[in-house]
Amino acid sequence: MNQPRLALMAALALILSQPAGAAEVDASASYVLTLGGINVAAMTVDLEDTGSRYTLDLSANVAGLGTLVASGTAKASSVGRSSGASLLAEEFDLETRANGETFTVDVAFAGRDVSAFKVEPPIIDNYDRVPLERRHLTGVGDFLSAFVLKGEGLDKSLCQRQAKVFTGVERFNIAMSYAGDDEATSPRTGYQGPVVLCTVDYDPISGHFTSSEITTYLADSDRIVIWYAPLGETGYFIPYRVLLGTNMGDLSMVLTRMSF
Repeated sequence: MNQPRLALMAALALILSQPAGAAEVDASASYVLTLGGINVAAMTVDLEDTGSRYTLDLSANVAGLGTLVASGTAKASSVGRSSGASLLAEEFDLETRANGETFTVDVAFAGRDVSAFKVEPPIIDNYDRVPLERRHLTGVGDFLSAFVLKGEGLDKSLCQRQAKVFTGVERFNIAMSYAGDDEATSPRTGYQGPVVLCTVDYDPISGHFTSSEITTYLADSDRIVIWYAPLGETGYFIPYRVLLGTNMGDLSMVLTRMSF
């Protein structure tokens, strides 16, 4: 075999032996949120992934529901690294506007540790607020990226994961478990096809108020479930439907549009 052909074959073998680079992703998903069957909000999540870094942007318009839910807007973003098996946040920002008031959160991460965070206006530490401790801010991620999953396929392994989350205000753990396979069939939704059903356990750690009824309810609830759908062939999986039972009726979030 002549030297040019040998060099060509060696180069080809070297290329084939390297892992394929992750494909770029530019996707969008829209949702409608209902409480007790009444529309209360519309939300859009945009995902960009260069193969090594990701950006998640969420925007929501809340129509409100009497005294139960205030009308307003919300924006959130998560930015960080995507080259691993899960998203690794470096920054998380949140802004909500309701009743003429603005609330903002900015969190910076170094690895999976919180390096800095700021909340405006500051949360008042009443007697019943569980104190945030430094040890609670290690090994954590942000709220937004915790629910956008990366995986090898739509199977039970997708649900078998845990996350430690810091929102800038509260620190909690979530534990997901596989509950079964299902099929999304409604033509009114943004996806039809196989989905996997995960249950979610919520465990508050710190930053919450012990007098908070919603915190107590979430911690005791066995009706927090998420159906996950594949985002095409991107290797990402996003919520198709989220269902949370409340004493005011079911809080539901359903995918209405998906593009990638």
